[in-house]
Amino acid sequence: MGRRAIGHSDRLAMARRRGAVAGPLLMILGAWGALIPFFGHAFSYGYTPNNTWHWTQARGWLEVLPGAVAFVGGLLLTMAGNRLTAMIGGWMAALAGGWFVVGTVIAPWWSPGDIGSPMGSADRVVWEQLGMFYGLGAVIVFLAALGIGRASVVGIRDIEAVESRRETIDLTDDGRTETTTATAPVSTRRTVVNSER
Repeated sequence: MGRRAIGHSDRLAMARRRGAVAGPLLMILGAWGALIPFFGHAFSYGYTPNNTWHWTQARGWLEVLPGAVAFVGGLLLTMAGNRLTAMIGGWMAALAGGWFVVGTVIAPWWSPGDIGSPMGSADRVVWEQLGMFYGLGAVIVFLAALGIGRASVVGIRDIEAVESRRETIDLTDDGRTETTTATAPVSTRRTVVNSER
């Protein structure tokens, strides 16, 4: 029996290993971006105010929100067995990374509050800005783009996995359609073959 045509819904099926690298890394970076403004002061890393676990509106909009979105996007990318879900997760993470990069720049337009200023010396200020905003966002965007790219490709293995899941559809003697899968017992598959004879 020849191969069945691969439908649109089948092309959305995806191996979960596609997001196995980018997804967890996005979750880690998202958690870092959302939490570092609250515990970084314990080792003199961060922006003012320097009270540990001190909430401000600016931290909520410019750090916690994009960090949480990046984390959820990475989780979707990691767990998805569906191409559409994985790409939604990737785009969520990409937007969150972009927000880390441009959020503090455009913040004066809509006044989310004062994000504060870096606590460290002149040399350390660079690492605080990179690790909490610009560099963090750039890495998140890169990983999200990697995940989106991997999720968008329909590979031979994906098609073979779909075919193995719904192996064949055979007609029985009374005209009813009977489906057998790759995991069906051997005796069941023999019954279907004998019914054709």
